Amino acid sequence: MSEKIVFITKASGEEAPFSVIKLQQSLERAGASLDMIDKIVVKIKGQLFDGMSTKKIYNEAYSLLRKHSKPIAGRYKIKQAILELGPSGYPFEKFVGAILKHQGYRTKVGVIILGHCVSHEIDVEAEKDDKHFMVECKFHNRQGYKCNVKIPLYIKSRFEDVKKQWEKRTEHSKKFHQGWVVTNTRFTKDAIQYGECSGLVLISWDYPKKESLIDRINLYGLHPVTCLTSLTKVEKQKLIDKMVVLCKDLCDRADLLEEIGISKRRIKSVIKEGKEICSLRSES
Repeated sequence: MSEKIVFITKASGEEAPFSVIKLQQSLERAGASLDMIDKIVVKIKGQLFDGMSTKKIYNEAYSLLRKHSKPIAGRYKIKQAILELGPSGYPFEKFVGAILKHQGYRTKVGVIILGHCVSHEIDVEAEKDDKHFMVECKFHNRQGYKCNVKIPLYIKSRFEDVKKQWEKRTEHSKKFHQGWVVTNTRFTKDAIQYGECSGLVLISWDYPKKESLIDRINLYGLHPVTCLTSLTKVEKQKLIDKMVVLCKDLCDRADLLEEIGISKRRIKSVIKEGKEICSLRSES
């Protein structure tokens, strides 16, 4: 006899059938063992009811993971951790710049660039080999929000103005120029269609496949400091105020933890958790 289909409520307000596979995949990406995954799935299935929010399911899974392993729980909360980089978008811009830097790009965050008609404040300027990129970051501090087609349309027009000016430079005459839009949430179908048609690169939480934001984070172990379960919200905010956004950077700078008033005993546990979060790898 087949199991009853339970409809859950997503962050966007939409209803969708609960998917055991999606829950298993999210736990696996975090580094949970098969035994741990099975136990959590059984526990959550026993609590399901129609209309249950994805947030409630996430909170329950996170709580169960945290009892077993803080580093795995930290990796599981990656989407929420990025939301916690806000409310301003600058830490997210720095986060995106750090990811690109680890991919071999030369980057500048928060720069003013002269366009053909007007000057533009660009979130990230990136270069690699003979390629030059203008990267705009769209940060949203709530799940369920989608960037519609108006955003890539607007960014494309800004990029074209910047590109005209770049192409006037002698050293840029043979370079390839391209505009990017990176968001921590998702794009609508129309936005993706426009990006693919216009040559504008769109990167969201789960798009494009194998090169999405979460794929890049997992590949390079570039998790935000907000993943750390051994720090309080106030302590995380103090680090963000100092523009420290990566666990990887924090692991190399124990003095930063001292500066925000953390004891030497706690510093050891924070750094240990940070290193374990960054060192865990996912096959997906």
